[in-house]
Amino acid sequence: REALANDTSAELAPEGWLVGQGFAMAAIACGPPGGHIADATVRLLEDGGYDIAVGTAEFGNGTTTVHRQIAAGALGTTVDRITVRQSDTDVVRHDTGAFGSAGTVVAGKAVMKAANALAELLLTFTAEYARTPRSLLRLGADAVECDGRTITLKEVFEAARGKGVELAADGHFGGSPRSIAFNSQWFRIAVDPDTGEIRILRSVHGADAGRVMNPMQCRGQVEGGVAQALGATLFERVLLDEHGEVTTAAFRRYRLPAYADVPRTEVHFSATSDAIGPLGAKSMSESPFNPVAPAFANALRDATGIRFTDPPFLRDQVWQALAERRGSHDAE
Repeated sequence: REALANDTSAELAPEGWLVGQGFAMAAIACGPPGGHIADATVRLLEDGGYDIAVGTAEFGNGTTTVHRQIAAGALGTTVDRITVRQSDTDVVRHDTGAFGSAGTVVAGKAVMKAANALAELLLTFTAEYARTPRSLLRLGADAVECDGRTITLKEVFEAARGKGVELAADGHFGGSPRSIAFNSQWFRIAVDPDTGEIRILRSVHGADAGRVMNPMQCRGQVEGGVAQALGATLFERVLLDEHGEVTTAAFRRYRLPAYADVPRTEVHFSATSDAIGPLGAKSMSESPFNPVAPAFANALRDATGIRFTDPPFLRDQVWQALAERRGSHDAE
C-alpha cells in the first residue's frame, strides 16, 4: 500500500491509450514427493579457518554466499574465513538437490545445525584445554576469547589434533515442515487501441521470504523471476504443426524478452520472521514467477474491458479483440 501511494505512472501513458492496473497474489509450497533432505558438515581447519561440506549446487542461486553467512554467524567469524565444498559425493553427504527452493531453508538449516554444533564443541574443548569455565569463553573471528586470554583457533586445532580429536560437526534437515512463501505483483499498463501495443508503466513486487539472508541476492532473484514470467506472459509461445513437431525450435521464431523489454520492478520485502527456517528465513527462488501473468491479465482486463486467458498476450491478439469489440458495437 505504501509503495503505491502517490502513484503517478498513469501520467506516462500516451494520449488516447487505455490505462489499467492489476494485482495478484500467490503462495508456494514445494518439495519432491519423498521429501527434501540435506546433510552438512562443518569443521575447523589447520589454518584457523572453517570448511563447509554440503551437497547443494551453486549455479548462480547464491547458496554458497548464504551458507557462509549462516556458518559465520554461528561461529562468530567472517565469511572470508570459510570455504565451501559442494556437489561432490566424494566429499559431501546426501542432498536431494538444489531445486524446490531448498538452498536456504533446507540445506541452510543443515549448515546452521552443523555450525551451531561445532561452536559448542569448540567452546567445550577449549574450556577443558584452558581449564577455564565454559561460560567465560567466546568465539571470535580467529580465536577464542578466554577470560582475558586469547587462544588462536590454530592453537585449538593443534591441541585437538594432539589428543586425536577432530573438531567437526554434522547437521541434518529433512525439509519438513516448511513454511509457505508468499508473493504479490502489481502492474499499471497502457494499451494502444489502434495497434494493440502494450507498455508497462509501473511494476511492483512484494515478497514474504521471512528474514531475508542477503537482500541484494534475494532482490536479484525476485527481479529475475518477474523478468522470466514476463517472457511467458508477453512473448514466449510454443507452436506445433499437424504432426506434433515444434515449429518454434529456434530463437528466430521463439521470442525471449531482451533487456529493453523488461521494466524496472520495485521490490519490497515483508518484515517477517519464520519459526521454522534457519534464522527466520523462508524460501523464495521460483515463487516470484507465479503472480506475474495473472496480475498482468487483470491489468489488461482493467484497461480494455476484455478478459484475456491465453498467454502470451500478443499485440495482434489484443488488437483483434479490441477491433472485434468495436465491430460488434458498431453493428449494434
